[in-house]
Parts: sequence; C-alpha cells; structure tokens
Amino acid sequence: MKDLVMQLSALNGVSSWEYEVRDFLCAEAAPYAQDVRTDALGNLIVLKKGKKAAENKLLLCAHMDEVGLMVRHITDEGYLKFDTVGTIDRRVLLGKPVLIGAARLPGVIGLKAYHLVSRGEEKKVPKLDDYYIDIGAKNREEAEKLVSLGDVAVFTTQPELFGDGLLKGKALDDRLGCAVLLTLLKEELPMDCTFVFTAQEEVGTRGAFGAAFSVTPELALVVEGTTAADLPDTEPHQQVCALGKGAVLTFMDRGSITDRGLFERLRALAAENRIPWQLKQFVSGSNDASAIQRTKAGVRTAVLSVPVRYVHTPASVACISDLEAVLALARALIHDVAKEV
Repeated sequence: MKDLVMQLSALNGVSSWEYEVRDFLCAEAAPYAQDVRTDALGNLIVLKKGKKAAENKLLLCAHMDEVGLMVRHITDEGYLKFDTVGTIDRRVLLGKPVLIGAARLPGVIGLKAYHLVSRGEEKKVPKLDDYYIDIGAKNREEAEKLVSLGDVAVFTTQPELFGDGLLKGKALDDRLGCAVLLTLLKEELPMDCTFVFTAQEEVGTRGAFGAAFSVTPELALVVEGTTAADLPDTEPHQQVCALGKGAVLTFMDRGSITDRGLFERLRALAAENRIPWQLKQFVSGSNDASAIQRTKAGVRTAVLSVPVRYVHTPASVACISDLEAVLALARALIHDVAKEV
C-alpha cells in the first residue's frame, strides 16, 4: 500500500481543486464498483456491492483535499500575494517551492531578506501579508499573463521512503485515508459499502455534509490522518499518539464525540485481531465526522486515524505499519457489521 500512498501524495488537490485526486481515484475504483458518481460539491461517491445487500448500512469516508494557498493580489513588481486555504503554520512557509494553477507554474515563497529585518521583526513570526510568491516575473503585466487571481498554489514535495519503515510526503492528511479506502474497495467485501472521498474538508468539512445527506448511512467510519505528538519538547501528558504504535482511536475532538458503541467495538476488534492501536487523548482538531454525525436525524460515527508528524506542512511523516493497522481494523469492522445484515 505504500506505493499507492506515494502516488496519491504526489497528486495536487487543494480544497475546491480536488479534480486531479478525484480523477485518479475514480479511474482506480471504477472497475470494482457498481456505481460511481461525483456530486455538486465534488465528492466522489462509490457504491461497492458485497456478498450481502446492505443498502446504506455503512459509509466509509476519507477526504481528498489538502491545504494550500490562493492568489489574491499581484503586486506592481510581479509578486503574488496570497491567503492560505486551510490551516497552515506561517513558520513553515519561507523558501518553500510551490506549483501554481492548472499549468503547474513553479514559484517559491519569499519574505524580506533576513539581514534586512529589525531586531523586533527577528523575534516575531511574520504576518501572512509579509509573504509573497516569486514566479520570476518582471512586473504585474508579465505575471498576469501566467497567473490569475483565485489560482491555487500547492507545495511540491517528492514522496519517498526513509528511516525505519517511514514515509515522507505532502498531503498525507488525508491521502493515507484515501489509500485505505481504495484498497478496501478493491477487495471482495462481505456486504454492500458506500465509499466517499470528500472535498473541502480542510476548509470546514463542507463536502462531507452534502455526501452524508445524500447517502444517509446508519453507521459511518471516517479514516483520517491525525497529529502525532512523539516530538521533542512536547509535554509528557500530550505524548500519547506516536508513530509505530498502531491505529489511533479518538473518543472526542473539537468537532465531534465518537459514538460510544462504535468506539468500544473498534477497541474490541483490535484486541480480538491483535491489531496494534493507541488512543488520542488530547482534544484537538476536527474532521469529516463533525459533519456526518449531524446529518439529517444523526449518524453513528467513529474515527480511525493514522498518526502523522508535521501535519499541514510541505513534508509530513507517517509509519507504514500504522497505515497497515488502520487498514486491518477498518476491514475487521466491515466484516463485523456484516454479521448484522
């Protein structure tokens, strides 16, 4: 599955521009699916028939989009001013190469030269307005021939394996989840399942609400990447989600509280199948579960995550064994739910 993750990581899919990822997933899923459709928000919704007819019993969800930048102004000198699409730590921006628009125009994120900053500026994180993208244009007129306002820019990072079973790449949140869902979709399943690859999760879980409203599942499993806390200078009480310790179960985040029955079910299945797992005990972030859980009359929802270092940066890091644990546990849940059908 690591090769699939690397393929997905290399694709560009800033929120609302997910078409490159969606086209890849659609092409891969179509031979194994009974119905494939894209809704008005750009979600890819795939019905996979299994041994038992199950209507809308179970939905599995992973988001396609990634954080990035959007061009909002072109200066007289030909530099591009931008806003972030999704949450990005401004500290990671300086000097990062990007690709802009459908033409993949190369650029680099710039800032006032270090030797020109004041002592006060040196001690502060620059404001977003201080940054710009340099595309090598001589002036505004030349830049406008290459770029339009509203174009998105994406970090350009070559995915690769390194260390002891680790993988580095951009957009691992949530191309890891997409890889899990696509792998399951290609397998023979014990029951019908609906797989949803959502759009615009990074800007407020916008796609998931529409997709869940359309599918109306009884149960939902969101497969995500989540923040690993196995880093230097992290408080001991926060170091509870680490690479190499298995799939992450979440009981609560800032957007949703996991259905208690599904949480206990996943924990029991992990123990029964000897799948390594860990708890995410610090409450942070949110994901598509927050939208799915509140759809129509409500959906029983759980979250299953792969721990990821440096989320929302040009280069995130994950562990292959954790990804395999998430795949195994998601598969176990499908087979367990099929017993009820």
